[in-house]
Amino acid sequence: MTKATEAQHRTYYGLGTKIDLTIFGTQSPTLLDKANDLISGYEDRLTINRTKSELMSVNDAAGQTPVAVSSSTFALTKLAVKTSLQHDGFNASIGPLVKLWDIGFSDAHVPDDASIKDHLKVIDPTDIELDDQDQTIFLKKTGMELDLGGIAKGYIADRIRDLWRSAGVRAGMINLGGNVLIMGSSPKHLDGDWRIGVQNPFAERGDNIAAIQIEACSAVTSGIYERHLDVDGKSYHHILDSQTGYPRQNNLASVTVFSKDSVVGEIETTRLFFAGGPIPNWMETADNVYGAIFITKDKEIQIVGLPEGSFHLFNDDFTVL
Repeated sequence: MTKATEAQHRTYYGLGTKIDLTIFGTQSPTLLDKANDLISGYEDRLTINRTKSELMSVNDAAGQTPVAVSSSTFALTKLAVKTSLQHDGFNASIGPLVKLWDIGFSDAHVPDDASIKDHLKVIDPTDIELDDQDQTIFLKKTGMELDLGGIAKGYIADRIRDLWRSAGVRAGMINLGGNVLIMGSSPKHLDGDWRIGVQNPFAERGDNIAAIQIEACSAVTSGIYERHLDVDGKSYHHILDSQTGYPRQNNLASVTVFSKDSVVGEIETTRLFFAGGPIPNWMETADNVYGAIFITKDKEIQIVGLPEGSFHLFNDDFTVL
């Protein structure tokens, strides 16, 4: 019989990043491959970095006709549009602006003001029309493009958790390129809590400045360090503001949200990053969140909502407020 602490782990590549999947206490490593197949299926439907996908069919028909999509694509788009209409930073229709800057790709550049203003005309989420009965998506203006990259990883991580739960997996870790979702009790610690690293936003991925001791949860980070463009001594990060057309400017280097569901973490990290810091009564108004960690460009750390004693700093370059 397999011990509860015995792990099955595999690394894959998808969603434009390295994917690490781990399950504990099971003799079914095929569940890792099934999870990767699920990821590939969602990527095939949701990607906008290929010429063919469900979302690309929607984008190609912008200004012309509604397009019927699968139930999962429709559900995710509906959530993305609802979130966009709250005007807290996330915008599902920001695709044209993202492609204009193309930060993180070889042809990234700083666009001129005129081009940015032109693209701002076609990134209004109120111009996305959804038909619940026919499950169609219609982009009302030519040139519009859906981009669900800011929410898709969280949604997919939650679906992997559903898959593993239905198969009887009691503990596991899903890491979609830094978007982490942990399920069950930790088999490696008697208290059942997990230890989740907090990324140093000024260093390479995997260089953690602290660890959080916490129950099973999702940990999602929005930061300026992952993708950026350096031109003439100035750095432009990839978190674009759909009101200005430029990267969102504030003093945050990163914000990490700990939540029950990963898709909530995606939504809330964007919301908090655009707010530039803690939001009053955020813990009471957000959906099933456990807390957040803010790291500023001045290397100051502010913790909201996490249990006292759960944060363990091991980098003296940072100061906890």
